[in-house]
Amino acid sequence: MSALLELFDVARHYPVAGGLLGLTTGVARAVDGVSLAVAKGESLGLVGESGCGKSTLARCVMGLEPLARGRVEFQGRNIADWPEKDLRRQVQMVFQDPYSSLNPRMRIADIVAEPLVIHRVGGVGGVAARTAELLRLVGLPEDFAARYPHQLSGGQRQRVAVARALALNPALVVCDEPVSALDVSIQAQVLLLLQDLRERLGLTYLFISHDLAVVGQVCDRIAVMYLGRVVELGEAQELIREPKHPYTRALLSAVPVPDPGRGLSRQELHGELPSPLNPPSGCPFHPRCPQVMERCTREFPPAFNTSASGGAPRLAHCWLHAPQP
Repeated sequence: MSALLELFDVARHYPVAGGLLGLTTGVARAVDGVSLAVAKGESLGLVGESGCGKSTLARCVMGLEPLARGRVEFQGRNIADWPEKDLRRQVQMVFQDPYSSLNPRMRIADIVAEPLVIHRVGGVGGVAARTAELLRLVGLPEDFAARYPHQLSGGQRQRVAVARALALNPALVVCDEPVSALDVSIQAQVLLLLQDLRERLGLTYLFISHDLAVVGQVCDRIAVMYLGRVVELGEAQELIREPKHPYTRALLSAVPVPDPGRGLSRQELHGELPSPLNPPSGCPFHPRCPQVMERCTREFPPAFNTSASGGAPRLAHCWLHAPQP
């Protein structure tokens, strides 16, 4: 499959001011060299703990953040060269909090129809018909069109957000923690909806979450981020079954399982996530890694392919997988 979205050494740094004069004293490296490709029709999961740069990377993909270096290409074209209106028709986003992302003073019909109105898609009758179609598509009764967001549950509000994102038939949908604000039972319903929509409409997802269990349900591949960098990338079920990077193993060991005896042995991480203002030298995970080596403190490891011969690429940025001389 051809790549719909490609990231080449993408970095996003924020200047940090300090002192009495408010002069720039440093930079926070929120994203620090990410290269990824998302095939058309694929669902790629992006996981990591809070502060690792997932949401910042999502905004870079949306063209909402200027890059310190690198580039983002959508459909083979640098997003910096896309007219904003054209890019918005092709790339849409579903946000984490379905309440704060919806205008509380607008009726549901107006919220869902807003992209159609802004982009002048269809006349009055066409907009109304498309709005009703979108509500049916996400499993909401048509009479919800007259309601306001506060009259809906969290799961229903997120369905509205999904309907709005699909209004213009986008090729790529960026889902930024779309179920983390919902109850567990409602999470399952929304995840099933997203899976169904992907199959029916041929959508491509960039799915961002801190929860590997959630990502494993809806994604074909998973990229694990730590302190602004991707440290492991591979097929979702294979990565979950046999993680290669110590950080991925720590994330998976924290996932609750029905039978505790069948999960990975608990691997506690000591210390806090380092500051992006002063990231560690070498591998950014080495201060917390239980298998750290001297080399880890000096050099960031390249991507070692750990897959079996002929298998799909399985990449781990870890010196544990360096070829032996």
